[in-house]
Amino acid sequence: MISILIPTYNYNVINLVKQVHKQALDAAINFEIIVIDDCSSKKNVIEENYYINSMSYVNFQTNEINLGRTATRNLLASKAKYDLLLFLDADVLPKYNDFITRFNLDKNKNCQVIYGGVCYYNESPPNENILRWKYGRERETKDIYTRKKEPYFIISQNLLINKSVFLKINSIETNTYGLDILFSNNLKKHNIEVIHIDNPVYHLGLEQNSIFIKKSLEAVKTTFLLEEKGLLANNLRPLQKSYLKLKKARLLSAFSFFISKFKNRMERNFQSKNPNLFWFDLYRLQYYIDLKSKKSA
Repeated sequence: MISILIPTYNYNVINLVKQVHKQALDAAINFEIIVIDDCSSKKNVIEENYYINSMSYVNFQTNEINLGRTATRNLLASKAKYDLLLFLDADVLPKYNDFITRFNLDKNKNCQVIYGGVCYYNESPPNENILRWKYGRERETKDIYTRKKEPYFIISQNLLINKSVFLKINSIETNTYGLDILFSNNLKKHNIEVIHIDNPVYHLGLEQNSIFIKKSLEAVKTTFLLEEKGLLANNLRPLQKSYLKLKKARLLSAFSFFISKFKNRMERNFQSKNPNLFWFDLYRLQYYIDLKSKKSA
């Protein structure tokens, strides 16, 4: 009935697999769990994860080369024997003990997409990880009523999707950060129904502040490049809309000048115990403006 698919890289998935395995058994459904390691650099983690091959209906495999998260997901989908695919990131854990049952698979066996949401623990992490934690809690954690207002806001850490729909929508295999926006855009473009339920996973893998800043700027660049290739509209993300407003008001230069005066102060703040997310938005917007300016120069 359901293929539970987990791409992993340098992350121990044993606890996650144990939890979803027990829940699937308790739900008395036909299932399989496939985990593919994307050529991890930490060989000890690979060896540890081989443990899950001793569990029933579980298959752990490794890529010989690093394909990236998106391509590995396509590989997982191609190996799945069931039509319903549940994609989970390696660094998550279900919030509820009846996580599998909450998808109501008997009723939703013909669904196209079900999104359960993502959440974060209330206890703050060390300061070196606090920017990612705060961003996740304030920007990614949304209750079901808020999510229904923007049904195509999808974070693919916790996604149940029909196999044929996934293979149609997950159309690009570039190994880069920030492709969820393209995935969401493709769902919208093809008028795929997205059902939202209260069934989140905790996101545990909090990057260090400096790494998250780098990945966030990479996501901005991905948005810019997708625009350039004609794969993404130029008014989907909030920073795209902000750019268009500044451009229409002829304030791009003034904005850039303003940010240049505070850039160093912003970067220090992002490493502090109380990072300012509004400043983080402005910081990323300035990077997007720089990319657009270099293109038109």
